[in-house]
Amino acid sequence: MTDPRELTLIRELLDELFPIARSLSGAGNRATLDRLASVIPLKTHEIPCGTEVFDWIVPEEWQIRGGWIATANGERIVDFDENNLHVVGYSTPVNHRLLFSELEPKLHWLPEMPHAIPYRTTYYKKDWGFCVTQEQYQKLRGSTEPLEVVIDSELDASGSLTIGELLIPGRKDDEILVSTYICHPSMANDNLSGVIATTLLAKSIIDSGQPSYTWRFLFVPETIGPIAYVSNNPDIVDRTLGGLVITCCGGPGKLGYKKTFKGNHLVDRAIELAFRDFKINPERYPFCPTGSDERQYSSPGIRIPVATICKDKYHEYAQYHTSEDNLDFVTPEQIGEALKVYREVQMILDSNTKIASTVKGGEPRLGARGLYPSTGGSNKQPGVTHRSKDAFEYDLDAMMWVLFLADGDHDLVEIAENTGVAYSDITIISNRLEESGLIVRV
Repeated sequence: MTDPRELTLIRELLDELFPIARSLSGAGNRATLDRLASVIPLKTHEIPCGTEVFDWIVPEEWQIRGGWIATANGERIVDFDENNLHVVGYSTPVNHRLLFSELEPKLHWLPEMPHAIPYRTTYYKKDWGFCVTQEQYQKLRGSTEPLEVVIDSELDASGSLTIGELLIPGRKDDEILVSTYICHPSMANDNLSGVIATTLLAKSIIDSGQPSYTWRFLFVPETIGPIAYVSNNPDIVDRTLGGLVITCCGGPGKLGYKKTFKGNHLVDRAIELAFRDFKINPERYPFCPTGSDERQYSSPGIRIPVATICKDKYHEYAQYHTSEDNLDFVTPEQIGEALKVYREVQMILDSNTKIASTVKGGEPRLGARGLYPSTGGSNKQPGVTHRSKDAFEYDLDAMMWVLFLADGDHDLVEIAENTGVAYSDITIISNRLEESGLIVRV
């Protein structure tokens, strides 16, 4: 169960960050990162517009102050201030009086979801538009007089693209990458849930002390953000073992995960063990070169294996990219479910190590070290591993397997996979064996 204090923090972040108008760049992104920086020691980097990043160019910075469609008598039928999805992302400034027939090509609506506002963007082509409900569309259609059409926006070539970064040094220089995107406006699952889960995962690593791996957290606009970051920091590629892209993890649906492009990378295996230990049968999605930023980190020239744990994956829930992906769809408890799995994956990755026996031949004398039942011939208690040093009970078979596989070639993940024993129990047993001088970490 998620800590009630953490649930309160998740609720606060949902309520505060949901109304903010975010995009590839602009004030909304900076305001979001500023709020996150009050939870974790986040640093921001600005990449100037016009910078060449691999095959791309950082676009002009977009600022949006408002936008509306009003009747001749001043009634605002559509208003950005009521929902920031109403204005197509990156719309150029507009101030016109248009007949409905002239305006209609610039309208986006969903006949199959009459109460929903769709989410649309025009990032790399200078254009403009509005997103409306079916009811608003019909009302506009009934207008016989010219409509006032205003988008109060600005495209600033002297601006920049903002990236948030947090590096948590570990005992190893090898890195694990965690990335989430901050470019979506008021949609709670895609991807405010990912922003919040990423923040709290980072906080828990900091609070738990120095991790084994070095963990790099990135808060970036989708697509252009990872491309820009890696282009400016190519050295991270060789030292990054793998990673996670956190998105769409706050819905009411079944937990699942999208695999890395390798399919059986250590990250995949850690995720599988986490689900197994929680007795969760997840939806499994094979890697494909579409979706979110996993396709950028996995692309030729980069090839960082990244996976995504989700709840209501993008494209697979009806509310996706609409105003119905709101604070009624996402709850702190649902984010907490996904966060629990992410934390287990982090624990598995950070605690995983190869082990080797210190005994040169044969099995060690467990009884001499207080590791064997005092009465021989008794039946074991399968799956019982007590976490107390003073009252250590265990599945004897599991301990014997750990000792058998302690040859310097097997790590704890492999041992958990081969034995079917919970990874957490494998770590308890290996820690106890290490304390007794029977194994060493290699």
